[in-house]
Amino acid sequence: MKTKIRTNRNLLAVPAFMTVACLSLAGCESVRDQIADRENSLAAAGFVARPANTPQRQEMLQKLPPNRFLQKPFGDHVLYIYSDPKVCNCLYVGNQAAYGRYQSYVQAQNLADQQQMTADMYEDASWNWGMWGWGGGGWGGGWGGPGMGMW
Repeated sequence: MKTKIRTNRNLLAVPAFMTVACLSLAGCESVRDQIADRENSLAAAGFVARPANTPQRQEMLQKLPPNRFLQKPFGDHVLYIYSDPKVCNCLYVGNQAAYGRYQSYVQAQNLADQQQMTADMYEDASWNWGMWGWGGGGWGGGWGGPGMGMW
């Protein structure tokens, strides 16, 4: 009889775990959304989309590594090429200035994300760190083990 009860508990645990996992992933952007966000940033930085609208362009697009930047020297300047065979089926082409604007945007976005994460980390002042071994006792008296105490 006990075996039957355990089996029933296990049967209930799997759907509960799957529900939690699905809800956790619901807030994440899909790869397609991430690529679309990047492409919006490329366009805002001054990159121009060139569609693969002929069989020849389609064939050439497939030869490039997808969703990565490539540099192509042309005389005394360099073009930056970003290929997207899935979302827009196109190339984004920009000069050094457009690439610089894009990189500045990426750095600013990373900083904003870090600031948001920092703000989220300190959101609950009532959290009892001591119960987890930080803030005295437990794991060497502080964060990072013996000799690394921060409190």
